[in-house]
Amino acid sequence: MKLSRSVFIIGLIVFNIAIDQISKVIVRATVTPYQESDIIGKYLILTNVENRGAFLGMGSDMNPTLRLIFLLLLPIVVLGYVVYYIFKHKTLDKASLVGFCCIVGGGIANVFDRIVFGSVTDFLHIDLGGVFRTGIFNVADMSVMLGLGLLLYANFKYKNAPESN
Repeated sequence: MKLSRSVFIIGLIVFNIAIDQISKVIVRATVTPYQESDIIGKYLILTNVENRGAFLGMGSDMNPTLRLIFLLLLPIVVLGYVVYYIFKHKTLDKASLVGFCCIVGGGIANVFDRIVFGSVTDFLHIDLGGVFRTGIFNVADMSVMLGLGLLLYANFKYKNAPESN
């Protein structure tokens, strides 16, 4: 039995939201805020921080009205448009479709946190000895980054492909 395109889209978005929210529930319940625990040596670290801003805390010092506009209302409008776009454009290649679904799922999960908790729970940090270091992030952020990677991949793969009429 083949899944319909709409069921696939909804299922993938819901899956991204679910794995993010489950991971955050576990972290909130078991990890003391700001306590660090090594998962893989000093390379992958588990912690628990509440991020009132966006990526790497940007915007956390904005006044509440601007934070509401830029970190809640604008993302809701953009996510709504992307959902409309992926349902409307039925000729999207599979990589782009999955990429958009990952971005929407991760975006909705973080918007949900902002609505319910007033902040986003972040808990993972990578530090490869100064060679590569991330800020503290969560599963929704990984979904968004995976989605962006898939969109870039699809763009390069299908950029020079002949269009079918």
